[in-house]
Amino acid sequence: MAVLENLEPKRVFGFFEQMCAIPHGSGNTKAISDWLKAFADARGLEVHQDSMGNVIIIKEASAGYEQAEPVIFQGHMDMVCEKAPGCTKDMETEGLDLATDGDTVYAEGTTLGGDDGIAVAMALAILDDPEIQHPRFEAVFTVDEEIGMLGAVDIDVSPLKGRRMMNLDSENEGVFTVSCAGGNISRCVLPLTRAPFDGTVLRLTVGGFQGGHSGVEIDKGRGNSNMLMGRVLCAVNKATDMRLICVDGGLKDNAIAQETVAVISAADVDAVKTVCAQMQDALKNEYRSTDAGVFTDVGETEADLLPMDAASTHNTVCLLACAPNGIQAMSHEIDGLVQTSLNLGVLKTEEQQLSASFCVRSSVETQKQMLVDRLSCLMSALDGSVEVSGDYPGWEFQKDSALRDLMAEVYTEQYGEAPKIEAIHAGVECGMFAGKLPGLDCVSFGPDLTEIHTFRERMHIASVQRTWKLVVEVLRRMK
Repeated sequence: MAVLENLEPKRVFGFFEQMCAIPHGSGNTKAISDWLKAFADARGLEVHQDSMGNVIIIKEASAGYEQAEPVIFQGHMDMVCEKAPGCTKDMETEGLDLATDGDTVYAEGTTLGGDDGIAVAMALAILDDPEIQHPRFEAVFTVDEEIGMLGAVDIDVSPLKGRRMMNLDSENEGVFTVSCAGGNISRCVLPLTRAPFDGTVLRLTVGGFQGGHSGVEIDKGRGNSNMLMGRVLCAVNKATDMRLICVDGGLKDNAIAQETVAVISAADVDAVKTVCAQMQDALKNEYRSTDAGVFTDVGETEADLLPMDAASTHNTVCLLACAPNGIQAMSHEIDGLVQTSLNLGVLKTEEQQLSASFCVRSSVETQKQMLVDRLSCLMSALDGSVEVSGDYPGWEFQKDSALRDLMAEVYTEQYGEAPKIEAIHAGVECGMFAGKLPGLDCVSFGPDLTEIHTFRERMHIASVQRTWKLVVEVLRRMK
């Protein structure tokens, strides 16, 4: 007996359970992609499957809706595969063990994949049900969203006629997301020249910061150890003659750096210790509310490399002291939304070069380019360069959105209160589609998904039911 067969809406939970029987972790989506294509073929629906496994299924408009503007319904088919300690399931080859407590659906010992299996299940339910009224319905299922939105990057959207899109990949019921940041990695590279220097080799550490996600938590005011090491080195350089040997910090481009270590050769050890103590007091005061554990540390050490010469030391300190970092602009249309920012996530020194990788974000494409231009201008002055990679478009807030207004109207009637209209300062698939489909009118929403622990994801049944009701009614009113 199917575990979810008594849950309503039956088609939605039925397709979700079928999907859960097929392994579909990121990078392992061929089987689920083929299943989706077979679903479409069995019903005589137009279907497009590309080499990556992205699938587009198209159902023509219901009677009476032939003149209505088409609608795109989008979600991703891959899930995050995590297991509880002691769980022996092979998530590459085995389906999930579904369970329900009457209020939620979950998987025994593993993640559930409600993100974004529920989008797939609802789309299939619409495609399968002849009674649901809708315009031309274009269901788009992407692969490998969880590991970099890879499917959305490469998908061919030429089969799509719609320019309004319902994305079902949000995890908080009652929140409509209507904008996201685009971004890139801008890697600043400084060439280094090294030469002997008569000084004491010291190891400087700036650490104790909370860190966090450079998009979601950039507005928390937390210190970035890479940038603050620049302040420390600048102060040391004023107090004594010194040469930088190396400076390294941060673990990920999209994370606020928590600890940075520099190795220097200094003429006056006591001066360095005095400056670092003063800087620790200053930083503890400045970041007392956000990073109470901040510290600086000085100790003698040994070096495997020659020191940088005076010019390379100057250029490196200048880069760390002068580069823009953090919030650069706030939205004037959505209260509290960070519109544009950048974060020096990873600082790395090699023998002949130093690299500083910035995660650049903005929902306004011209401001994203502005930050790249600022970094390029600075690096040109320092005889360095900037390498841009992984660029993806932002999804800019639209003041006038017919889809958002219609969905908000139906939501308010259904729930007795208006939805929250929000934006996110991070990349989502809607941004990719906004870049591919000029003029796209898009809203991202979804039912409540709760993660008690990573492997204890739960999908709230009543929330799924309400979201389904919202989707069906919005489609009906698109006539």
